[in-house]
Amino acid sequence: MDLRSRFTEEMKTSMKAGTAPRTSAIRMIIAKMKDADIAARPGPPLDDAALVGLLRSMVKSRRESVEMYRQGNRPELAEKEEAEIAVIEAFLPQQMDEAAMAAAVAEAVAETAASSSKDMGRVMAALKARHAAALDMGKAGPMVKAALGG
Repeated sequence: MDLRSRFTEEMKTSMKAGTAPRTSAIRMIIAKMKDADIAARPGPPLDDAALVGLLRSMVKSRRESVEMYRQGNRPELAEKEEAEIAVIEAFLPQQMDEAAMAAAVAEAVAETAASSSKDMGRVMAALKARHAAALDMGKAGPMVKAALGG
């Protein structure tokens, strides 16, 4: 089932169950998805890979908000953001653990015959092509840099 269908089904399930915070978070996701589709016009709507990127950016912005709310002594708002993060992450594919990520980086370095930090772009492109959904590129960057001796 594609992500768009999952959003719709989860929205229906959440509304029937009467879970207002979850319903609100799913509505927010759907609204953000529609905004991105409108911005992508006249081209086609976003595919699942682009939607995963959109969801990751939503999680990242909420994590930053949680930190700011905690610094501002607003724990109730931080808890709300954390609940939204949990709902959003339920739609994301399972992330690679550190060992699997290190193995993927080593494989990409060998595959591209990279030897210096100048080749980092090629390695990152290979990683993105092969493991885009399951790999956090923000964590992969420093690993690639370390593997290339940078």
